[in-house]
Amino acid sequence: MADELIAKSGETEHSIVKAEEGEATIWSRRDFFSLAGWGGILAALAAGGLAFGRFMFPRVLFEPLPTFKAGLPEEYPVGTVSERWKQEQRVWLVHEPDGFYAILAVCTHLGCTPNWLNAENKFKCPCHGSGFRRTGINFEGPAPRPLERVKIALADDGQLVIDKSVLFRYENGDWTKPEAFLKLKA
Repeated sequence: MADELIAKSGETEHSIVKAEEGEATIWSRRDFFSLAGWGGILAALAAGGLAFGRFMFPRVLFEPLPTFKAGLPEEYPVGTVSERWKQEQRVWLVHEPDGFYAILAVCTHLGCTPNWLNAENKFKCPCHGSGFRRTGINFEGPAPRPLERVKIALADDGQLVIDKSVLFRYENGDWTKPEAFLKLKA
């Protein structure tokens, strides 16, 4: 009877097709979460693989060698403090009448690089005002101890060899060791 009423009125029937529970759609909830789970696992594996790959190439800091040749003793006049290696190696060479010693140009207060003041015959730290005598002994400012000396020797070819990996501290009595002072007559 309903068909007859529709046909009589001349209207066409519009029906909405609903997916019934048994029919398949493009994506079900299960398919979506399964795919999302596998995507997460693959993303985690990729991140782990990248981290492992980065681990195979460690970060290395390439520093200059602590040992260097400073030239012939004749290049340094007697009674002077040479600033030739201050910028490159952070070392001063002091030539006394009876030999050489090398001072590490690192302030013992906070590690700044002091300056040699020739007119005042002292090392002066620009950061906090520590003062050091020509020998490296501290006498003013907040520096807690004298400057450190480094190993100095004479190479087979007659050049001065400085080794910054061997340090000599005054307060330990290290300055009297033979490697802390190179005895040469001028």
